[in-house]
Amino acid sequence: MKVVLAYSGGLDTSIILRWLQDTYDAEVITFTADLGQGEEVEPARAKALQMGVPESDIHIEDVREEFVRDFVYPMFRANTIYEGEYLLGTSIARPLIAKRLVEIAEEHGADAISHGATGKGNDQVRFELGAYALAPDIKIIAPWREWDLGSRESLMNYATEHNIPIEMKRGKKSPFSMDANLLHISFEGGPLEDPFTEPPSEMWRWSVSPEMAPDEATYLDLTYDKGDIVAIDGTPMSPAEVLTELNRVGGANGVGRLDIVENRFVGMKSRGAYETPGGTIMLRGHRAIESITLDREVAHLKDSLMPKYAELIYNGFWWSPEREMLQVAIDHSQQYVNGDVRVRLYKGNVDIAGRRSDDSLFDEKIATFEDDDGAYNQADAEGFIKLNALRLRNLARKRGRS
Repeated sequence: MKVVLAYSGGLDTSIILRWLQDTYDAEVITFTADLGQGEEVEPARAKALQMGVPESDIHIEDVREEFVRDFVYPMFRANTIYEGEYLLGTSIARPLIAKRLVEIAEEHGADAISHGATGKGNDQVRFELGAYALAPDIKIIAPWREWDLGSRESLMNYATEHNIPIEMKRGKKSPFSMDANLLHISFEGGPLEDPFTEPPSEMWRWSVSPEMAPDEATYLDLTYDKGDIVAIDGTPMSPAEVLTELNRVGGANGVGRLDIVENRFVGMKSRGAYETPGGTIMLRGHRAIESITLDREVAHLKDSLMPKYAELIYNGFWWSPEREMLQVAIDHSQQYVNGDVRVRLYKGNVDIAGRRSDDSLFDEKIATFEDDDGAYNQADAEGFIKLNALRLRNLARKRGRS
């Protein structure tokens, strides 16, 4: 049996690798994705080799550009946030991993794919819904739902019994469960399991605290083409380069920290803390360029569709026909979302300092408080108001209001 495993090289997935070999007598093929998590991924190769995986069966891929171009950017065209706050940094990475697991399984003629997501979380749903949407007959092995290794102690004992190498790092281990990619870093567990406990200041990795951010504001000019940022301060950049730079500058100014309790798809509430400096800037900037380039009703319709679109991504339905249908509408709306936005970063805040576009629908001659030279007849407003008030006046009369 051949199994493609989503493999980080850490303790959990190394135990899963050996467990697959022992339990299923499996020939394991590993896939490690560099999503911009900020950690070296090449050590996973040495670890897999040490675990008996042939070099030809080890896949380590830099997918940062694909991740931002084909997943993050389309999501931000919709101004997507889940439950009013969460920028979906973990959720949006899972469909790409599922896609590559399926593709590698096809390349190797593998029988199954496997992942290290637990039976309590959303990620198992996201990985598996994505895989089934792309390969309906694929077999999926989720060890956390099968084995009896339910505690950290049992995992360590298994590693010792099966000669799985354990890195003994000096220093105190972080009490948090962390997941990172180019869009964000998330923190769960440990002290955060009490929703009244403030995240400790030393937990944050990508950003300074707003109190410690510079006393001078930082300005950035973002250039948009069809809803996507293509340059910063006039310098053309690829999607991954854009997000990397926005993370750097945003983090230096204390931008992008979030502490929320969210509703998981599997039914429980979960408290999480997130750092999304670049994404926070992207969201504010995109709404600003849309404010002058989108028709009112198109903008309002997009806003009404966005919560459903966000829910689809959060729940793992990226590869569903309904998400693809919404994406066509969203992308169509971005044809004229072109121009420049100037953002002001200051002590955790992202303010809009200016916006301009050759495709702008803002007409100064109509909007001015000065003489508009006949561009707008204010007397027309009376009929407009009375037509809109007709049903209200009729209702008031019927109900005897004076």
